[in-house]
Amino acid sequence: MGRQETWPGYLGLSRAELAARAEALQELASPCRLCPRECGARRAEGERGSCQAGLTPWVASFGPHFGEERVLVGRGGSGTIFLAGCNLHCAFCQNYEISQLGQGREIAPEELAAWMLHLQEIGCENINFVTPTHQAPQLVAALALAREGGLRLPIVWNCGGYESVAALRLLSGIVDIYMPDFKYGDSRVAARLSDAPGYFEAAKAALQEMHRQVGDLEVVDGVARRGLLVRHLVLPGGLAGTEQVLRFIAEKISRDTFVNIMAQYYPSYRAWKHPGLARRITREEYHQALALARRLGLPRAGPH
Repeated sequence: MGRQETWPGYLGLSRAELAARAEALQELASPCRLCPRECGARRAEGERGSCQAGLTPWVASFGPHFGEERVLVGRGGSGTIFLAGCNLHCAFCQNYEISQLGQGREIAPEELAAWMLHLQEIGCENINFVTPTHQAPQLVAALALAREGGLRLPIVWNCGGYESVAALRLLSGIVDIYMPDFKYGDSRVAARLSDAPGYFEAAKAALQEMHRQVGDLEVVDGVARRGLLVRHLVLPGGLAGTEQVLRFIAEKISRDTFVNIMAQYYPSYRAWKHPGLARRITREEYHQALALARRLGLPRAGPH
């Protein structure tokens, strides 16, 4: 699937194609293979897997968000829709009430589509699905309804980086901006801190597929239009494997990759169970990450 001239991308897909993509994603969801965990939950029979989600949109909140990257916020804010549940189990999750404790409610696809249209009506720059991986089928189904209702905003896929390439391929031409967290450069650390076996290998394959679909981030009049935007949260004591993460991006993705190197880690949720996570990062640790990005030739990596 090559790049499309239509923008947002989903406007170039027929109603039948969007419906077929949603159906194919639903097939991946039961037994569940939507993420690299491949837990096998038979969602069509009412089972819920590691992410706790079923096949109905399960959401926590929505609204304009002005705390995202500047290129997403623009003037009207990023139109965020926070999905409940998560395919990761990060010990330090700052949104754990939503991701791990199930705060949220199940709604009809028609209501979710109405949320998207409302965000457009109040002037948001995009539709930003936060933690969408485990709800891909229902999101695409709701997007199809919103498109019929007049939605014209780009779609942001704001995910944890633990993605299935098979699922991502079904999102080609639907998602305009991929925004994965690239959390770890060592799968052993990912297994311990996020219960995510094989994370580094899965994230590398996912980022390559995302970049194949949308390329480097394109910014028009200060607002992201299309492309890949990577987030990397620096963890204390080098636990995030920042060098491995940034080196992979520089050598295997693109040196023009837009990377937000984030310093806002603080101990949350169950971080106290892991001594290495029980403190904030130091200024020196953050500056070392920025210096590493410069040495690797990543001019668009830094605080965003």
